[in-house]
Amino acid sequence: MNIISLLLIACIAVLHFYILWMEMFAWTTVGKKTFKGYPAEYFEKTKVLAANQGLYNGFLAAGLIWSLIITDVFWATNVALFFLVCVTIAGLYGGYSSSKRIIFVQTIPALITIITIYFL
Repeated sequence: MNIISLLLIACIAVLHFYILWMEMFAWTTVGKKTFKGYPAEYFEKTKVLAANQGLYNGFLAAGLIWSLIITDVFWATNVALFFLVCVTIAGLYGGYSSSKRIIFVQTIPALITIITIYFL
């Protein structure tokens, strides 16, 4: 993979580790500031659900980091593409079901990274 793709994958992984932290450990503080459209009482009631979502974001991040340390280029590329497609699908669903902003934060960067893998 090219250096641009590798850097983008690393950035997306860091983003998903941040989302893990926010959803698992800072849902009632940072989560409340991030998702301003929801009532304040929503966050305490959904703390456990958000933590579960955060864990899944951690799996996405871990898969992307894994793709960066695989030495076989073929496997590294395929693992990266798999997890980037997962991020894309999760972002599309999040944009549909929660906040349109998720499409810009998750889906578009993942799609751009997929494009760089194929065309750079």
